[in-house]
Amino acid sequence: MIPGGTENNMEKTLFVSDLDGTLLSSDSRLSSASADMLNNAIDNGALFTVATARTPSTVALLMSDVRASLPFIVMTGSALWSPLTGDFFDTITISRESAERIFDIIKRHSLPAFIYCLGKNRIDIYHTGPLSVNEKKFMADRDDSDYKVFHVPGDGNSVIPHPLSDVSLFYSMQPTALVESAYHDIKEHVDCNPIFYHDMFGAETGILEVFSPLASKANAVRRLKEMTGATRVVAFGDNLNDLPMLRVADVAVAVENAVDEVKAAADIIIPPNTTDSVARFILDSTLSNPLSLTPQA
Repeated sequence: MIPGGTENNMEKTLFVSDLDGTLLSSDSRLSSASADMLNNAIDNGALFTVATARTPSTVALLMSDVRASLPFIVMTGSALWSPLTGDFFDTITISRESAERIFDIIKRHSLPAFIYCLGKNRIDIYHTGPLSVNEKKFMADRDDSDYKVFHVPGDGNSVIPHPLSDVSLFYSMQPTALVESAYHDIKEHVDCNPIFYHDMFGAETGILEVFSPLASKANAVRRLKEMTGATRVVAFGDNLNDLPMLRVADVAVAVENAVDEVKAAADIIIPPNTTDSVARFILDSTLSNPLSLTPQA
């Protein structure tokens, strides 16, 4: 049994929150008020974790003020990562054959992309194609961590390992039309889990994430529910890549700033991420044993 909660007479609830646009405020930081409320909830027995597309290098920093003991779901479910030991476990990678086919499609579409390879306790990141301004900033914001290493020269064209093995993620942030075209090609021809969406860069920039067909926030939530012995999952999200997780949750909660598809799938809609609403919901639920979690009509 993984630590992180106490047994009592009520249902044992696992709270799982997305980070960006959900738990984090508009500046992509965890507010001190949210951290205090989460710590209060954890101290009172709440089972709490996060499920994010981010890697441990940024998650560890963002969640450093929270006394979390449960593993974090990172890289959209490609791995669980312990904030207590700093280790990856329960990792899921793309098969070597599929990774080579995805790489060939990306090259054929001239789509610059990052390639994430999972090691024992760090991620090695490579890149193909020229670096955009957004990609340079993306690396600069993340290139100071014990948990990941960028092997990317100035022109963006890394020496790609051959054969490609232990690949957990292909990630691209490029003009929407280019990304969408490659996405459909990959989805049609490779057995994998591709995700196409827009994020903080706006509608002009498309985001492509490609994982193993077994990697998803939903599958990771199922595994963590079993590990913790939870009897119920309450999940929080705002964007399309949260939908699988929300659909397997017993109670799906959307923040008010969520995209329409997420709000339509939610059982409960709470105030926007800028109001510490997720942390407040978790604390109130924990202290009231529990807060009314009956889905709204």
